[in-house]
Amino acid sequence: MAARLRLRAWLMPATTNMTNMMSTTYLRRSPVVDASTLVRAARKSRSLTQGQLAELAQSDQATISRSESGRDAEFSTVDRLLAGAGHRLYSAPTRRDDAATVGAEIRQRLRDGDRDRALRALIQLNDNLLAERGLVRGVLGLAEPETTRDAVWDAALAAVVAWRLRDEELPLPEWVNAPNRFLRGRRGLAIDAADPLPPDAEIPEEFAKRGVLVWRDTFASV
Repeated sequence: MAARLRLRAWLMPATTNMTNMMSTTYLRRSPVVDASTLVRAARKSRSLTQGQLAELAQSDQATISRSESGRDAEFSTVDRLLAGAGHRLYSAPTRRDDAATVGAEIRQRLRDGDRDRALRALIQLNDNLLAERGLVRGVLGLAEPETTRDAVWDAALAAVVAWRLRDEELPLPEWVNAPNRFLRGRRGLAIDAADPLPPDAEIPEEFAKRGVLVWRDTFASV
């Protein structure tokens, strides 16, 4: 059985010029994640079905399915599937999880009904971004997370990334300003029904813009 592939790597379009990567707003990548997340993130970023990716990679849908479920993690397979989606791997000098990885964790926590841990993951993303500077901080926010299946959490992920990248005056990836990252009405994260909603003055700007009602001090360092 092939060893499970674990990579500290960043997915991005194969045509990306590394010297100009921060001005390329459609960059894609993923950090220390298993092969299934890498393949799925690349496919989703191109809005491809498994069948379409199989055709582009000269493979078959069963191979895509096995890879995305973690049952086929051979490097040659992963590399071929990523190439089919127009991506390649680059290393990056960080061991911190990026927005796409945290988004996957939040999705799982919400599926399990554990909003407390979902919030902890969101706070950890904020801390990860704050811990890096310049280009590396930007890299942590470049990959678009899959939907969490909850619009307010999708908007919150975009808000954290936009907030912390703006702090460094870094260009924002396109996904943070996509329509599905803005709520039609204002909502909180519904962690505890007894929690009061914050006044506008206590909501970070990027959250307020997206209609997410979160206290600023939720993300304060302790």
